[in-house]
Amino acid sequence: MYEVGQYIVHPGQGVCKVEEIVSDPVQVYMLMPVGGRHPMRISFPVASEGRLRPVLSRSEARQLIGEYDEMALEDFSCNSSALEEEHYKNEMRRGTCRDSVRIAKTFRKRIDDVRACNKKPPVVYERILKQARERSLAELAVALDVTPDDVSVMFRREMGEAEEN
Repeated sequence: MYEVGQYIVHPGQGVCKVEEIVSDPVQVYMLMPVGGRHPMRISFPVASEGRLRPVLSRSEARQLIGEYDEMALEDFSCNSSALEEEHYKNEMRRGTCRDSVRIAKTFRKRIDDVRACNKKPPVVYERILKQARERSLAELAVALDVTPDDVSVMFRREMGEAEEN
């Protein structure tokens, strides 16, 4: 059972803080999503806590950032952009922070490849990249006790990019 004050990852909302545990009539966690424009407190049944997972540790987060450059890209693709989007959304919901980082890296590369051909990337690529990026940055920021912008800077340093990119 998770404790009040602990950060966890909700499958749909991403990183949340356990604000309270209510026992009437059934036990539920009262969760406050981290980040987001207008976070709303949500309740989640303790009986379904198997769908929740703890946030990465500080050392796991540092290791993940350090391994970013060597991380393999996702190889799943589909003729239907709707099915492809659904596949990646499900992977982010059920997967780990590493999965979200890998998906963000994959779609960043796909978008760069399309732009290199002087074409506009599909909107679905931008949408998947945004969601994967926000999810992974939020979790890494909580694990490292920094802001998501600081995590972005860490990734850019790892890739050897200039600060202004």
